[in-house]
Amino acid sequence: MAKSSFLLLVDIFVILMLCISLCHGAVDDDRKVYIAYLGSAPDRDYIATSQHSSMLQALSTHSSMENYLIRSYKRSFNGFAAKLTNEEAKKLASFKEVVSVFPSKVYHLHTTRSWDFLGLNQTTKHNATAESNVIVGVIDSGIWPESDSFSDEGFSPPPKKWKGACKGGQNFTCNKKLIGARVYTTDSARDMDGHGSHTASTAAGNNVRNASFYGLAEGIARGGVPSARIAAYKVCD
Repeated sequence: MAKSSFLLLVDIFVILMLCISLCHGAVDDDRKVYIAYLGSAPDRDYIATSQHSSMLQALSTHSSMENYLIRSYKRSFNGFAAKLTNEEAKKLASFKEVVSVFPSKVYHLHTTRSWDFLGLNQTTKHNATAESNVIVGVIDSGIWPESDSFSDEGFSPPPKKWKGACKGGQNFTCNKKLIGARVYTTDSARDMDGHGSHTASTAAGNNVRNASFYGLAEGIARGGVPSARIAAYKVCD
């Protein structure tokens, strides 16, 4: 009889633990990544992660709330990303230190239509001298430096106002057209996707004559400001 009672208690304990585990799992499934924006970048002495963890802990009595902290932002602004329920996100938004709370989104790369669509056709007059002082920064999947769209033939040295650098990593060189590059995702700013090269050439690609798609639609491939310089930053992979 005692043995049966003991087994019954064990069964009840196991069922309770299973229920708790399932409930906890259900709550975790309801969590989404939110970004809390707290304003401008903090001082150097400010310990951002500590404050962000404390704010998360204040949302709930759950002992491991700080484990839901995904990232602390402290360079360009003060804020953090964390996995929260809708209720926790609303509560966090009411904190006096918080400017706003919004869901994290995944942004996908998109292409663009031609300049003809905007009315900037080949008859539009261009001031090459003024354009050459324009530097277009492209934040995308990198760039293919050998493309004819980025040839520096006929270009003068970069504008004196240019303070950037060519740090495109492995197997990468700049020129007087493509004057700057940096890489943040891999070991090279070279575009292995094609998207970054497409957008860069659409914005400021040099005139490329006799361009076609295997002989179809032959013409001049060109950017909006063909004489402008380009600085490419590879942040997408």
